[in-house]
Amino acid sequence: MAASPNFEEGQSTYRPSRFNGQYYGWWKTRMHDFIMAKDSKLWDVIWDGPFDPTKTSGDLTVTIPKTRKEFNDIDRKAIEKNFRAKKILVCGIGPDEYNRISVCQSAKEIWEALQTAHEGTTQVKQLKIDMLTTEYKKRLTCLPQNMNFSE
Repeated sequence: MAASPNFEEGQSTYRPSRFNGQYYGWWKTRMHDFIMAKDSKLWDVIWDGPFDPTKTSGDLTVTIPKTRKEFNDIDRKAIEKNFRAKKILVCGIGPDEYNRISVCQSAKEIWEALQTAHEGTTQVKQLKIDMLTTEYKKRLTCLPQNMNFSE
């Protein structure tokens, strides 16, 4: 039997809820709300991916990545959003989960790795739904025909 989460830990506006590998749905909702309350643009970085500073080349239709020397203050602030989001996510997980995401370079990669590990891919989710639907229909056909559930 799984231990219940420590609902006292992480109940702060200054630190995120801690995820220890159990109750992912609970943690996911709380982490989303925590990040949105901190800075909704951090959630944009998690959802859309990090900002990559670019510049246009000579023909104005082609963009190329800027070198670090070419970054301006606006670029640096946008890049910092990814690192702030990563820090919040990393501070919200335990060591076992950290091993799962330690190679991730962006907050988006961290979020997706945790989601895939604990919820599965869209394809896996659909397979589970189909399997449960089939099982449900199979059980319905096994019920005696004269059973009346309205009583």
